[in-house]
Amino acid sequence: MEAIPYLALSSALLALLLAGYFYTNVKAASPGNDRMIFLMNEIEKGARAFLRQEYSWVSVFVAVMAILIGVLIAPVASLTYIIGAVLSATAGYAGMTVATMANARTAHAAQEGPGKALPIAFRGGAVMGFSVAGLALGGLALVYILFVLVAEVNDAFEVVTAYGLGASSIALFSRVGGGIYTKAADVGADLVGKVEAGIPEDDPRNPATIADNVGDNVGDVAGMGADLFESYAGSIIAPISLVAFALGLTAEDASASTNISLLLFPLAIAFAGMLTSILGSFLVRGGESTDSRALSRSLHLGTNVAMLLTVLATIGIAYWMFGDNADFDNPIGLAIAVVGGLLVGWALGKTAEFYTSDHFSPVKKIADQAKTGPATTILGGISAGMISVAASVALLGVGIAVAYWGGEMAFDSYYNLDGGIYGIAVAAIGMLATLGVVVSVDAYGPIADNAGGIAEMAELGPEVREVTDALDSLGNTTAAVAKGFAVGSAALTALALFKSFEFAVIEAGGSLSLDIGQVEVFIGLFLGAMLPFLFAALTIDAVGRAAQKMIEEVRRQFREIPGLREGAEGVIPDSARCVAISTSASLREMIAPGILAVAIPLILGFVSIDSLGGFLAGALVSGFCLAIFMANAGGAWDNAKKYIESGQLGGKGSEPHKAAVVGDTVGDPFKDTSGPSMNILIKVMTIVSLVFASAFVG
Repeated sequence: MEAIPYLALSSALLALLLAGYFYTNVKAASPGNDRMIFLMNEIEKGARAFLRQEYSWVSVFVAVMAILIGVLIAPVASLTYIIGAVLSATAGYAGMTVATMANARTAHAAQEGPGKALPIAFRGGAVMGFSVAGLALGGLALVYILFVLVAEVNDAFEVVTAYGLGASSIALFSRVGGGIYTKAADVGADLVGKVEAGIPEDDPRNPATIADNVGDNVGDVAGMGADLFESYAGSIIAPISLVAFALGLTAEDASASTNISLLLFPLAIAFAGMLTSILGSFLVRGGESTDSRALSRSLHLGTNVAMLLTVLATIGIAYWMFGDNADFDNPIGLAIAVVGGLLVGWALGKTAEFYTSDHFSPVKKIADQAKTGPATTILGGISAGMISVAASVALLGVGIAVAYWGGEMAFDSYYNLDGGIYGIAVAAIGMLATLGVVVSVDAYGPIADNAGGIAEMAELGPEVREVTDALDSLGNTTAAVAKGFAVGSAALTALALFKSFEFAVIEAGGSLSLDIGQVEVFIGLFLGAMLPFLFAALTIDAVGRAAQKMIEEVRRQFREIPGLREGAEGVIPDSARCVAISTSASLREMIAPGILAVAIPLILGFVSIDSLGGFLAGALVSGFCLAIFMANAGGAWDNAKKYIESGQLGGKGSEPHKAAVVGDTVGDPFKDTSGPSMNILIKVMTIVSLVFASAFVG
């Protein structure tokens, strides 16, 4: 059992080797003609420039937080905080690099059909998937080995938890900044290009097209990667910190028989999930059909096999680690908790698919409502998003109940640690155990989207665009599925971290009350329920302001550059100006929401710990519901537009299409900026509270 951290580290290194293999595989494919190579390089140049500037801005915040942690908690904790931040940023940058390389290669392969294009797009996404999973697990295993097992530092588990806070810091700014960038460009390109000018999506005449494609990479690849890096690391850290703070463990206590089983079980599940993800990644094959159902089966085969193998491995691990220990009643209970989390994560994804795929009634209904204009289109999307919350909350409730029951079956209590709460904590790692292949499928989407843009801008044949559109439509659904996994794990992880926060406060000599009859708790509860709405408003306003500048610039170029709108030979738009607008706006606008998420829990914690407890509870509930609503409403609007573009209800250029484009532009910041940021928000606030708990009491 002592070898588990080393096995986890080895599996992480294997994942990074696989990412390297897929990188060389993608690089070996042809990027196409000179025009395609030029477009690919322009997109890559814009994405690199943005990420370099973003990371330089965020590094200031990271430095300030590292100093605070070093002064108020422990100097070593500031080191692990920086490690978590650096690895998260590295994963995002690596994924962005290969995604911008895979887009032209996917477009070129699409000339031979989906059977050639889909594997390239998936392998490009797999570089991101296994970079995220490998760096997150490898970094955490290394931190555990160095500071808990080898150095046995003081406050060892606060030091480990700080690694998760570092990952959260990068994730928050990457999601918000990247989301503002991509949606400002997307909204500007769609409203002026499709609605006003009546030109196709990604038309080379549109000055915002390059910025839109850059945004796919900095938001939906780098931002998403940092998000899921943080989710994965947090889901492993949550049960470890819960055990450590509940039992008051030091590094020396970690080797006791029961303690080591409880502490290392999450790492063992992550190890098994990594191996099964690696196996599953080799099962993705492309067929010759552009039917989205056939493409979906090909793409999800690897995920489904990885999940099945993880279920079997989890049962074996539970019996191996807990079967011969008298402190545990029935090891199968913990396997039930993990598998329950995995299945609920899958079910949340399928729920998202139902509400966002054009194969099902909600999206078709929204498309039909587009016949009567933008207002009814928007009302339909809002309704679909809200209804999806009910189903998702019900599923989460079932998942929590099953995980609690499984944990109670395994052990009623062990000193201060309740078996049911531990079951809930390990259910979160169950949701993300197969992260490597889940992110691979998610990151595939932006690559397919970029491939379609390059096909349009390079003026490839309509049959190529048909293939890339089919791949892109599926990508919207896979993104919604991954968001279901992410937000579900966020709720369970935040719940476990919240319980760890309670134990940390008690261990530091304080107390925490959640009695809503107390005025401090009641005020905190309402403040917490309010904050996700304020955060969403700030990010949507940011997209709106940036998009307004983009729209004005695109209109100016159509108006002032002779022959641009008409497509005169030799006349090209000033794409660099649009890239600059998105870059400067997103960097400036990401600061306020990011600081808000960290500053408010710190201020409340030093004023009243009871208020902070109520605040975290309120934010968890409202943030989860808002995240589901916004992600699914946005995905439904997007695929309603694509459903019409496929030839339904009049097709491209029709009045229903124009109405659907308006709905899609409303949904863009919902699904790609504000919605995905919610799951990071609720975890950032909880983990900040946990890391600084002893300082609040002191």
